[in-house]
Amino acid sequence: MSDDQATPTPVTVIGLGSMGRALAEAFLGAGHPTTVWNRTAAKAAPLVAAGAVHAASVRAAVEASPLVVTCLTTFGDTRSALEPAGAALSGRALVTLNSGSPADARATAGWAAGHGARFLAGAVKNVPAAVGAPDTLLYYGGDESVFDEYGTTLRVLGGDTVHLGSGTDLAALYEMAVGAMLLPALVGFFQGAAALQARGLEADSMVRFAGKWLDMIKSLLPGYAKEIDSGDYTDAASSVDLFLAGAAHDKALGEETNVDTTWIDPLNDLLRRAVDAGHGSHSISALTEVLRGEGSAGARRSS
Repeated sequence: MSDDQATPTPVTVIGLGSMGRALAEAFLGAGHPTTVWNRTAAKAAPLVAAGAVHAASVRAAVEASPLVVTCLTTFGDTRSALEPAGAALSGRALVTLNSGSPADARATAGWAAGHGARFLAGAVKNVPAAVGAPDTLLYYGGDESVFDEYGTTLRVLGGDTVHLGSGTDLAALYEMAVGAMLLPALVGFFQGAAALQARGLEADSMVRFAGKWLDMIKSLLPGYAKEIDSGDYTDAASSVDLFLAGAAHDKALGEETNVDTTWIDPLNDLLRRAVDAGHGSHSISALTEVLRGEGSAGARRSS
């Protein structure tokens, strides 16, 4: 039953970890008949108490709804879990919300098509507690007809819901492109916390300042994206040379506080490679050229 009908669309959620449980709760809260299945059946109990139906098998779960949403760890896990229900997927909309590479997303799209399913691969860009909030971002790539038919139902999971295009690997590509920022940012915060603790200060004391710093970084992204897309790095408010000069400060901090700062060494090496390629006076966004392997300052319009 599709979104253009008055009756709420029945939905099946497969995979009831913390995120899968949040997805099912959001569907239930919006009045959608919700069927759930998980390898560990006990995880379904709180959802059943809230009104969900616990399917006895993954095949029964798939057969229960025209829209099947999976939330397992990887694409491989998704294919493995659904294999016993492969024949039941024919004609149904399959939406995956898991991590994985673009290549694995394409492989899963091919697998789904082989079983006659209409496929949409997506990503939830927030924590489980944020599922259902008006500003929670989810994006999808794949069969546009699935998004057109079930977009209203999917928006139950987050108000900022985007269809990136027909490419079945687009959500995975953006997931990895955006996700690449997470670990470096967190490790930077953890390094700062360790340095403060070395002075007897609490990590909590830097949270407000770190938040302001992240806001500043966010404000720079549109300008950097423009430089990268144009290939013109000559308007250098913050140059590669300036960042490289800070490498000595990182080392000094580590020695003074006895905090391991060696995780930054590969980043400083990237800066040196950019200088060697002629980007020293260019904007720090010129590192994109080195990461792409083009290296030379003359490779694009950056000189």
